Amino acid sequence: MNMFVDQIKIEVHAGKGGDGMVAFRREKYVPNGGPAGGDGGRGGSIILKVDEGLRTLMDFRYHRIFKAKNGGNGMSKQMTGPSADDTIIAVPQGTTVRDLDTGEIIGDLVENDQELVVAKGGRGGRGNIHFASAKNPAPEIAENGEPGEDHYLELELKMLADVGLIGFPSVGKSTLLSVVTGAKPKIAAYEFTTLTPNLGMVMLPDGRDFAMADMPGLIEGASKGIGLGLKFLRHIERTRVLLHLVDMSSEDSHQAIERYRQINKELANYDPELLKRPQIIVATKMDLPNATDNLQTFKEDLAKDETLSQQPEIFPISAATHQGVQQLMQLTADLLDKTPAFDSESHDKELIAKYQSAAPKKTASEADFTITKDEDGTWVLGGEKLIRLFKMTDLTHEESQLRFARQLRHMGVDDALRAKGVQDGDLVRIEKFVFEFIQ
Repeated sequence: MNMFVDQIKIEVHAGKGGDGMVAFRREKYVPNGGPAGGDGGRGGSIILKVDEGLRTLMDFRYHRIFKAKNGGNGMSKQMTGPSADDTIIAVPQGTTVRDLDTGEIIGDLVENDQELVVAKGGRGGRGNIHFASAKNPAPEIAENGEPGEDHYLELELKMLADVGLIGFPSVGKSTLLSVVTGAKPKIAAYEFTTLTPNLGMVMLPDGRDFAMADMPGLIEGASKGIGLGLKFLRHIERTRVLLHLVDMSSEDSHQAIERYRQINKELANYDPELLKRPQIIVATKMDLPNATDNLQTFKEDLAKDETLSQQPEIFPISAATHQGVQQLMQLTADLLDKTPAFDSESHDKELIAKYQSAAPKKTASEADFTITKDEDGTWVLGGEKLIRLFKMTDLTHEESQLRFARQLRHMGVDDALRAKGVQDGDLVRIEKFVFEFIQ
């Protein structure tokens, strides 16, 4: 079974930059050779790239952790280490990417071959050629490579269909799709036949074509997440024209209008903008005995509805006998021609703005460093900027350690420790590295 996967969580780990090198020239006739340690190479980034051949996020079900390669270390004779290749991950069109740590939407991939860097590789550490000065012509200082970015992401696929088929389960959405597009959805006469959206292309004799999707059936309360509703509603967000299929074959002559109103209510609860999309009411199963009378009742009930600013178009069909189907497709194509490409960009920008305003903002001090105290009295330093500097410090050379101490002082770490009551000789820890605090 080709299961449709429309939401998936993945981890991405970009490559670390290569370490810079401490090296000196050792040529035969140069008695005091200067520094000659090269820089490290750049770590590989992780990039999502749209592949229009993909239709689902299925590939991510069994492969959710992606790691890019590290950059090569710097070498002697001022040679830079090799940069690592980027890791490119194919995703289907219509994939939205959200950072799960911040709640921020970081990208919306809709164009073929569009790329998004989701984790940036670390830059290579500088070799000791960069640290020479008049005071220190032979520095034993080199940087380690910068760590690559790590992110925990959620990918969500919104299908890019021009036309969406909506309606209660078993009203004939899958049957219509199979008749007009050659798609082969599973069809059966029970609730929730379509567990996953099916997508097909409609080709008209006049050369026009459009993508059409039948959506999982809705039940009351779908907009609150009951049943398959929310999954369905996410996919419908980007469709430009809605065909609202209403089954006319019921024994109850008023069932059609009740179900029609129920579906529209669910759309309005999820996003009132959806009701502004052009909608054609498609009266289905017109080959069955009660259908003609029920259609008449439906039209009368609809005419009494004072909430409608204008009466929607009603088009009767029978997918089983193909009656009216071709004319419906022509009518749909005409409506698409008149409907501007749905401004999903502004819709998505609104969505992005909503997520970003809700995302927790970091203050400058939080981003730079944090100070806590262990149970045994050891002071513990953390924070994004401080840990990054620490990881880029080559602790095997005393000069590098002194440089790191100067960087901490410049960031205000020493003053902050004193303000918290640090004493001479107290132990301070950064990750696994422990040192004594000396005034």
